[in-house]
Amino acid sequence: MAGAALAAAWELVVIFVFRPLLAFVFVLSIIVLSWYVAWRTVLVHVPLVQEIAGLRRKKPVKPKPLYRGRISNFYNSLRNTKLEGTSSEDR
Repeated sequence: MAGAALAAAWELVVIFVFRPLLAFVFVLSIIVLSWYVAWRTVLVHVPLVQEIAGLRRKKPVKPKPLYRGRISNFYNSLRNTKLEGTSSEDR
């Protein structure tokens, strides 16, 4: 009688604990294996993934030139003419 109860309890433990645990480990191992294969073959070459993972070295930042283009030259010329105009009025 005790042996039959023990066998029934063991069967319940196997069904409700071990099988779900083994299924979870199996699915998790498939996911990890597929991620590893995808990482080694494709993802390591994608620039966005490299940036997120910290694999890409950052380029040194070059300071921008003071006078970059025509618009800055235009505004600088306006500022220079205003400065010259106010200085001649003060005299």
